[in-house]
Amino acid sequence: MAKASSADDYKLSSSFEELRKTLSDHKFTDRLGKPLAYWALPNDRRLPLAFLGRTLGNLLETPYTELASTAGIGQKKISSLVKLLHRATRDEPPAVPFGIDNFSDAGEAEGDGQLIKTRNFDPSLVSEVLWSQWRETVCTNGVGDEKLGRLAPTLQALPTVIWNTPLSEYVNYSVTEIRQLKTHGEKRVRVVLEVFYLVHELITSADQQHLDVRLVPKFIPPIEDWIASVLECRVIPARDEVNKRLAQPMLAQIETDAGPTVAQLAADRLGIDTAPRSVRMQSRKMGVTRARVYQLLDDCSKIMAVRWIDGERHLSKLATLFQETGTGNEDLRLFRAIGELFYPSKYTPLQDEAQTRIETG
Repeated sequence: MAKASSADDYKLSSSFEELRKTLSDHKFTDRLGKPLAYWALPNDRRLPLAFLGRTLGNLLETPYTELASTAGIGQKKISSLVKLLHRATRDEPPAVPFGIDNFSDAGEAEGDGQLIKTRNFDPSLVSEVLWSQWRETVCTNGVGDEKLGRLAPTLQALPTVIWNTPLSEYVNYSVTEIRQLKTHGEKRVRVVLEVFYLVHELITSADQQHLDVRLVPKFIPPIEDWIASVLECRVIPARDEVNKRLAQPMLAQIETDAGPTVAQLAADRLGIDTAPRSVRMQSRKMGVTRARVYQLLDDCSKIMAVRWIDGERHLSKLATLFQETGTGNEDLRLFRAIGELFYPSKYTPLQDEAQTRIETG
């Protein structure tokens, strides 16, 4: 055992000296002032905690024997130190934590960046190196004013209080500092990191293809293109077309952001598959108060206010066209219901209750 231990120590010592030589190259000068923790992943195991706060330059100036004799640092921690130093030599950020046995050796090699690009975003794989790249993309491309709520995959995991928080709010923080912010639990941190990741991926992919990027939710461009074609042709769309090209995409987004219950409430309110249902009818069906139904329906306008900021302006253009052509009220019922639900202005609960009284006699 002693010989094995000595052999392992020799390998670690040799690796450390090779990495010291590599990192002494002038191209790594900008990395020497960063702490070792800069290259650590949240899920790394057996991290050398005693060294994480020390800069790369300071560690490389320290003899290996001195590092190995540090209190609380055994062979496994020294091995982790060497792995972190190895990460520091790479231009690509780490993608796989070390010390975890359940990652497929065949599927992902450290530094290939594939795990972070899987369908299920994993915030535990976001290193400070990776985060710094995403922050730089946001800053250099002038998208810091974009709102979290506008770009998040779903608003269900994002508290309403930060729907309108711009990306610039986080560009001066490290991942560690974000995790330490008040009210920023793991779910909130995950969404913040994922939005930055998506922005980075979209912009860098477009740069490689010499394309321009418009950061908007995916459901918006087809709707705006359809509205533009209606305005250009000045042909009033039938109810079925309004349903297919306008109502359904918006309802699908509501389901993504608020869940199926709110989406169904909205669909019933619009009268998609049946006659429009009043709030009183909906509250009876659900077994909740009318106030609760209003609250759920109000989420629809809140979602569109952050998702499709220009929606009211586009709908107003259509409304003007319909008014100029003298289209009948019945033909416009669905369109007007969409405007009242998703972009209410003078529409109030009192009006709804008055309509309910008329319906029920």
